[in-house]
Amino acid sequence: MKGKKGNGFLAEVHPVLPVWDVMEALQFYVEKLNFDIGFVDDEKNPRYAGVVRDGIELHLQWHDKSEWDNGMDRPLLRILTQKIKLLYEEYKYAGVFHEYTNLEETDWGTLEFSFYDPFKNALIFYHGL
Repeated sequence: MKGKKGNGFLAEVHPVLPVWDVMEALQFYVEKLNFDIGFVDDEKNPRYAGVVRDGIELHLQWHDKSEWDNGMDRPLLRILTQKIKLLYEEYKYAGVFHEYTNLEETDWGTLEFSFYDPFKNALIFYHGL
């Protein structure tokens, strides 16, 4: 379904992921997942930052660690990919998978794999069959 002429246009979405340590999150996304740092609000003690890779931009926002103990809901991101088998191998060798991570065909017609970042934010990478 296309937007009606004269209406606003949605161009991109930049999800904000809660993290209790922005520096640790930056390290994970840059060193393990091959993102680049897009911006940080403070070089020494960042509380908000962005990482980019290809057409994806994610924002990382500091939250008090006690929120994790209170059962705060975590984001679950579905990221459409190309060359998913190569990405799966790249991340497999980066050591970011949990014991249940597999590249699997789904009943809804995708090939996908998933894992969590160190802050329990779910990342699902998928490609249509």
